[in-house]
Amino acid sequence: MQIKTKKEALKKEHDKLYNDYVKRVTPTHNCWLNMIKAFVSGGIICMIGQGFYDLYIRLGFAKEIVSGYTTLTLVLISVVLTCFNLVNPITKFAGAGYLVPITGFANSVASCALEFKSEGEVFGIGCKIFTIAGPVILYGIITSWILGFLYWLVQFVW
Repeated sequence: MQIKTKKEALKKEHDKLYNDYVKRVTPTHNCWLNMIKAFVSGGIICMIGQGFYDLYIRLGFAKEIVSGYTTLTLVLISVVLTCFNLVNPITKFAGAGYLVPITGFANSVASCALEFKSEGEVFGIGCKIFTIAGPVILYGIITSWILGFLYWLVQFVW
């Protein structure tokens, strides 16, 4: 009985030390401050996008394609920032404000391509480029298909 009690006491002491260590090294976050930063930085990204939208309109592009060009420009900027390793400092400040819009999606694809380029173009970049973005694409397509079917069903019934 003495051995079991000693083992239990050592385990409890180990658990206490481990929990104290976890509390010490785990960063604390201010939820309200993070939400404000995400809101402001996401708004700045939207303002930049609106600026490109207005620029393309002034350059005489058709309204039907201006949205696509604006999206492509934001994706290009995000990929370039990823290539120069400037996304980490931005996301440390902006958080979800940078990662949730299309800029975060572009970063997830570009960072996988950069990470696996040493494995070659086919088995590295080609196979691993959608490691992070793949599930987003998959579930986005499935969800849109289901919602489209339900919409069609409702239209068909009424």
